[in-house]
Amino acid sequence: MSDVYAMGGEVVLALNVAAFPEDLPPDVAAEIIRGGADKVAEAGGVVAGGHTVWDEEPKYGLSVLGLVNPSRLLRKAALRPGDRLYLTKPLGTGVILSSTGSGRGDPAWLDSAIESMLRLNRHAAHLATGHRLRAATDITGFGLLGHLWEMVERSGVAATIDASALPLLPGAHESAAMDAHTGGEGRNRDWVGDNLTVAPGVDAELAAIAFDPQTSGGLLLACPARKSKALEAAFAADAEPLHPIGRVRRGDPHLTLR
Repeated sequence: MSDVYAMGGEVVLALNVAAFPEDLPPDVAAEIIRGGADKVAEAGGVVAGGHTVWDEEPKYGLSVLGLVNPSRLLRKAALRPGDRLYLTKPLGTGVILSSTGSGRGDPAWLDSAIESMLRLNRHAAHLATGHRLRAATDITGFGLLGHLWEMVERSGVAATIDASALPLLPGAHESAAMDAHTGGEGRNRDWVGDNLTVAPGVDAELAAIAFDPQTSGGLLLACPARKSKALEAAFAADAEPLHPIGRVRRGDPHLTLR
């Protein structure tokens, strides 16, 4: 559903797509399906059916249909020099899930991560389209820097991220410090490659979290400087998190983490 919100749309219909082991307890399968239906209902959509197959490892997702006003469409390829960059959710779900899976993480870290993952990006998208923003994406498997690189490359601009300004989930930094890294982080680093410059002195754990693959991460919004104060005020008035993390600048497509 975040893919729909990242384009400024609304969720209309969803289909369950599930792969469950034959020996999965029926009550567990029911809770998985119920959880998805609850979130679709919260989004104002309807689950219109789905498809299930047998598989040894449980998998569950949604195929989602949304609608968007073409005049308010948020695009990846619409960054402009001078835009301010904002995140609507803190980072760190990947490393926290990794540290939890290894038995080294604090259960409270996982609780905070789950709370963040459960929060829809719906109202953040409403505020973005209400202020006529033009560029956005959602932060998921490619991590912050991977998704930002996709936007920068398509828009023909450069961007600078302030590492110290990155919002982190409780336990994210500690998990990265204990080497609770993920395979996705490494693949994201390889994909961005030499298109990123990391300034001397940037905390290694923060750099790792900037590549951390997110599950149900927030929106990355680009806002023209002249609208930034109004956008910040609107998010604050509705108690919606909004974290300034960097800027877009002129230049060949490139990322700088400083």
